[in-house]
Amino acid sequence: MLRYTLMRLGIFAGCLLVVWGLVYAGAFPRGFGDSNFLWVLLLSLVLSAPISFVVLRKERDRASVQVSQRVERMKANIEANRSQEDEAVDQLAEAPEQARTSS
Repeated sequence: MLRYTLMRLGIFAGCLLVVWGLVYAGAFPRGFGDSNFLWVLLLSLVLSAPISFVVLRKERDRASVQVSQRVERMKANIEANRSQEDEAVDQLAEAPEQARTSS
């Protein structure tokens, strides 16, 4: 998951540098007033999203498998804890019954 995130940030940083260069070269408009930095960030986000979607497909699939495995492990742990609690409650409920039947 960390690898995918870092690769995604790398693609965004590359797009940011390219867009920044193109804006200052005059290929893209500079934006209105002081909004130039925001314009560059938004344009970089818009460009990096589809690039990441296509280029990082395999890495995204690997990350989703890891996340789903982690979720399944957590569900199994929760179910194991729940069954242990149920057994403890059942044992406590049976203890007074055994005491009444043995006396």
